[in-house]
Amino acid sequence: MQWVDYIILVAAVLLIAVVLMQNAQDDIQDAFSGAKSELFKNQKARGFERVLNISAFVLSALFIIGTIVSRALIK
Repeated sequence: MQWVDYIILVAAVLLIAVVLMQNAQDDIQDAFSGAKSELFKNQKARGFERVLNISAFVLSALFIIGTIVSRALIK
């Protein structure tokens, strides 16, 4: 395994953990009732939610870039 593969592995595990910690925006009851309340849907994430959103974005970018670099090093 190359060093890039370890970075990809760590980024993938951390990305899974970060995504699982995020709160869902939609409620399951909204899907069945048909009522969709948009009152609180447009609020910006603050605090810990913002940290989770930014870290998910950074980890996904790291995962994608690492995969491209790993593929380029194989050739």
